[in-house]
Amino acid sequence: MNYKKIETKGIAYIDRVPGTENWYWGMDYACGDLYEAEELFRDGNRITHNRLIFVSYPDGAVFEPMTVREGQYLGSPVCWEGEIYFILVDFKSRDIFIFKCGEDMSSATMFTRVSLDEVRDCYNLKLEISPLTLVRQGSENRFQVVWPDKGNFEIDPQESFDSRDGDKLIFSKWFEDPDYREETVIREYPTGEIREQERGSILEMPDGQKWLLD
Repeated sequence: MNYKKIETKGIAYIDRVPGTENWYWGMDYACGDLYEAEELFRDGNRITHNRLIFVSYPDGAVFEPMTVREGQYLGSPVCWEGEIYFILVDFKSRDIFIFKCGEDMSSATMFTRVSLDEVRDCYNLKLEISPLTLVRQGSENRFQVVWPDKGNFEIDPQESFDSRDGDKLIFSKWFEDPDYREETVIREYPTGEIREQERGSILEMPDGQKWLLD
């Protein structure tokens, strides 16, 4: 069997970075996901930091632009306007940092900082596009726009956030009545006011097109 060997140093899975077809990312989960790491820290446990790598396609070159220390944890990346961004949460200093990768992907610089006190917890805290936005969907059935604007509104328990498209926030809503079906809910950014509700689910294609599967 012919294959290309990619040296990831133990990271067994990579996925496409949202917003680009040329980069993939992979992460180890030393203390679980971001929310689980936060819970461990709150309970007084020592946090083993995780790793975030990027793999260029199609050549397979591997880059690790940042090494973090104990008490810090990395989140998943996105690509916006040709540049890759990711979050780092410092549980000790109570900061959420957004970092931007350098052109050669061998380093990263801080893009902006948000206080961790802005969010109840790190449950589903992540970057989204487009444009670049930091959001959180909490377990308490609320959706929060954390940065660059502020928004906090209630959503249906059967709604889950899909993506942002300019001044629209796109959610998927599922039903079992009795057969399973999905609807797409379009809300105003950042207020959450419902603008449209369509039968079917949204699928984003590699070139950025959005298809509504009805």
